[in-house]
Amino acid sequence: MQKLLASVLLLLSISLTTQAQQPEKLNASEIHQSVKKLNFLGSVLYLAAHPDDENTRLISYMANHVKARTAYLSLTRGDGGQNLIGPEIRELLGVIRTQELLAARRTDGGEQRFTRANDFGYSKHPDETLEIWNKDEVLNDVVLAIRQFKPDIIINRFDHRSPGTTHGHHTSSAMLSVEAFDLANDKNAYPDQVKQYGTWQPQREFFNTSWWFYGSQEKFDEADKTNLLSFDIGVYYPTLGLSNNEIAALASSQHLCQGFGRLSQRGSQTEYIELIKGDLPKDKNNIFDGINTTWTRVKGGKKIEAILKTIENNFNFENPSAHLSQLLEARQLIANIDNPQWKTQKIKEINRIIEACAGLYLEASASAPTASTGQTIDVTIEALNRSNANITLDSYSILNNKINTTKYGKPLNYNNKQQIKEQLTISTKLQPTAPYWLNKKGSLGMYTVDDKNLIGKPETPRAITVDFNLNINGFAFTLKKDLIYRYSKPDKGELYRPFEIIPEASAKIDQKVIIFENDQQKEIPVTVKAGKDNLEGFVTLAYPNGWSVYPEKQNISIANKGQEQTLVFTVIPPKNQNEGLLSPIVTIGNKTYTRELVEIDYEHIPFQTVLLPSESKIVRLDIQKRGNNIAYIEGAGDVVPESLKQIGYNVMVLKPEDITAERLSAFDAVVVGIRAYNIVETLKFKQDLLFDFVKNGGNMIVQYNTNRRLKTDQIAPYDLKLSRDRVTDENAEVKLLAPKHEILNFPNTITTKDFEGWTQERGLYFPNQWAPQFTPILSMHDKNETAKTGSLLVAKHGKGHYIYTGLSFFREFPAGVSGAYRLFANMLSIGKNNINNDNGLKH
Repeated sequence: MQKLLASVLLLLSISLTTQAQQPEKLNASEIHQSVKKLNFLGSVLYLAAHPDDENTRLISYMANHVKARTAYLSLTRGDGGQNLIGPEIRELLGVIRTQELLAARRTDGGEQRFTRANDFGYSKHPDETLEIWNKDEVLNDVVLAIRQFKPDIIINRFDHRSPGTTHGHHTSSAMLSVEAFDLANDKNAYPDQVKQYGTWQPQREFFNTSWWFYGSQEKFDEADKTNLLSFDIGVYYPTLGLSNNEIAALASSQHLCQGFGRLSQRGSQTEYIELIKGDLPKDKNNIFDGINTTWTRVKGGKKIEAILKTIENNFNFENPSAHLSQLLEARQLIANIDNPQWKTQKIKEINRIIEACAGLYLEASASAPTASTGQTIDVTIEALNRSNANITLDSYSILNNKINTTKYGKPLNYNNKQQIKEQLTISTKLQPTAPYWLNKKGSLGMYTVDDKNLIGKPETPRAITVDFNLNINGFAFTLKKDLIYRYSKPDKGELYRPFEIIPEASAKIDQKVIIFENDQQKEIPVTVKAGKDNLEGFVTLAYPNGWSVYPEKQNISIANKGQEQTLVFTVIPPKNQNEGLLSPIVTIGNKTYTRELVEIDYEHIPFQTVLLPSESKIVRLDIQKRGNNIAYIEGAGDVVPESLKQIGYNVMVLKPEDITAERLSAFDAVVVGIRAYNIVETLKFKQDLLFDFVKNGGNMIVQYNTNRRLKTDQIAPYDLKLSRDRVTDENAEVKLLAPKHEILNFPNTITTKDFEGWTQERGLYFPNQWAPQFTPILSMHDKNETAKTGSLLVAKHGKGHYIYTGLSFFREFPAGVSGAYRLFANMLSIGKNNINNDNGLKH
């Protein structure tokens, strides 16, 4: 599943925007900034619901201007969003968005945390959200984050006092934060946490407000601002050559799969926060006013502060190594303080500074990017001292399930690279590399995490690391590095990717939903990938009752690791409509493997391997269709073309620039992909051609678009106004408003049963106003709401039909929802029964 971005955001060549997979290399200005941050003992936790909810301007301001330790707690990993850069949705999209958040934090200087909440899709009210999420477990995780991070200040992105006015996840994040503010200091709340992390009371909690929450700039200008603090977050950092809002724009632009690539901003910009808990600072320009943020905050800190202030005020930009002795002295003092919170954090910070000041380059690189357990790989350990400090590599320790230490005892002389060759056999006790929250099946609203020590972590800790046990000017000093894979490509140069442990065998069926439109058998390819050399075994398929598979099993023999072997099984469906799961099982010796290895490769995030259950939904569908040739105009990305091919249509992806009357004449219908009118500029110049195609007898189906940032005001041949109306309950009752309409009767009879088993939602961004030429077909609504009748609108236009639908076919097709396929086949077939009247009614 390798995919490269068609265009990559060009970032400035500083460490704030370094390539996602390269090791950190601080320059003198960045070291100096880190020393300043080392001298600040205050922390801020920013809290919201999803990736891209965070205010990168404020996070960057707190991290880089205030110098506070700053983290973003995103309750979810954004699994329920859309993907503008590739086909990954749900769990795989969550993996991408997790890494985009980490890339954003590498840019703006913050840290990243999560809860176990699963982004199940849009929610209209926190009551629904907290019922699906399991409120107590998510609240547990928010309290845990506070007790672990120990923030002095919490800032919520959303308002806890306005349930039902915005996304339910948004309001829920603020409500949980407000509740956790006090619970974190209650020893009776989640007592198992207290044993390990103690209690903690933040000093202040704020809501990151703006004119938007007041309805207009005028209302905000008139509002009482007694409890508001404001900051000019457009400050300029001369040592970085960037302003704060430029850094924030670069951080926000890491959210590429959500279409957040944006222009940088410069100049003054005011940010507001409203106090909702704790005491209001007397100095409204200082969020930490009244909170001790100096080293005197901890016992024995005064001496540490004196040393670090001397370094900060007299920093040698030409030779940062001149400060090593002072830094090492400060480090020893920090190691002896009795405050576990600041001791752990500041040791981590000063280690990074000492490493950079000494010009140390330490690396452990594997000879291959992956290996399976039991396999032996070559490891190159590199150590280089680019300072005049007396540094000795006493030993190095490789963590490979257990720690193996090798004595070395050689000095690292100035700029004299030391290379050590090792052979490493991957411990059979290690688990394959995979996102820990996907290791076990979760629920609609929650991920299952058995290892409680992993809860909140952004990613799975690397299984194999190398400790470099150093002596610097007489001080013992250890630096830890993950095992990586370093390589080059002629057209890319030097590249890095994480070293991954993979299973010795994995299997996949490319099609995740296989539709049998009749009772004819299909040949289903199963691809087995070897994680080691000389893989020998066999493959069988698990399948539902009523189906048949031939042959029962097939042998595999793969000579080289990384190679694949494809086996073809014949799958015979039952006579009547039926569905179930088809799962390959690979047997190697006495072990079986049932998971698929998914690789995610984008340039703006580190390479990812994900292990998911290898299974495909097989559906024997009772379906009829008319028309054969379909043109598909792509939008924000979906699998609708592939899904239509599954039920026998000839589908051609048609680029907007290739749309001509002659090209269109070859098709029975044109389908426009999701959000195409939001992102495809060229389409606005092709509307007349498309409408003429309909007028001449073709069918045109337009799938949902958002009501903002439309590229054209005329998405239909008649007046049609999009709204934010949506039905988020996938089980909401559906009423047939036009039961005799052809679209519900030909060639398939559609009933309410066809709306059973839908996933995530019914649909979104329905029109709420339309011309009289349109016929509304369906009515549906969420609990306690009025009926929404714009989910499926049909208009006769000339000899053909124009159809607008906000129904979420792009989610239902990948889930193999039978009724969605049947209804879409009717939409494509409309007008092809030759017995229609002008109103589209079947006689």
